[in-house]
Amino acid sequence: MKYEDLNNLRPDLAFITHWVKEGAHVLDVGCGDGAMLRYLERGKRCTGYGVEIADDKVLESTRRGINVIQHDMEQGLDLFGDDAFDMVLCLSSLQMMQHVEARLRDIVRVGKEAIVSFPNFAYWPHRMALLKGRMPVSRTLPYQWYDTPNVRYATIHDFKDLAEKCGLEVLEYVALAEGQVVSFLPNLRGSLAVFRLRKKDLGLT
Repeated sequence: MKYEDLNNLRPDLAFITHWVKEGAHVLDVGCGDGAMLRYLERGKRCTGYGVEIADDKVLESTRRGINVIQHDMEQGLDLFGDDAFDMVLCLSSLQMMQHVEARLRDIVRVGKEAIVSFPNFAYWPHRMALLKGRMPVSRTLPYQWYDTPNVRYATIHDFKDLAEKCGLEVLEYVALAEGQVVSFLPNLRGSLAVFRLRKKDLGLT
């Protein structure tokens, strides 16, 4: 898969690839159809694994040639050691977890760095829907309230607070709209939040 193909398919994923170093060892948690990991392998000479629970997505990833492990993320990542990967990706998956704090700690345990993305519930069309007495439905929240796999909803500010609580360092974060960075009023105008994280260095200097 070429960068242009990924950009056409998922512009948010295309943006995130710039945060992954050339030749990195990557774990993609909730890898879906494997498109992201496939591009990283071919376009940036990365190695790694995908983790996915859905049968159809595991099959799609396998067809793409991805090393995918069928595993329920809710059970944690004990099958991997500390700092086993240069980068762990958890893209639009964390909000589907029952125990977000525990899973976030798991992600940064097995990776030297992590990239986490999630739908920003403070996005202005979401706010407008709530003002009208309706649950939001959008490109980043495409499900009706009664059939959504999302069990947690957060804003950019909420996630920053959680990262601090978990002892994580936010290296950088952006809000995206249609794959483009939103600089002005990001918590209001960005539909997707993307954070690059790592464990805080608690060593004395």
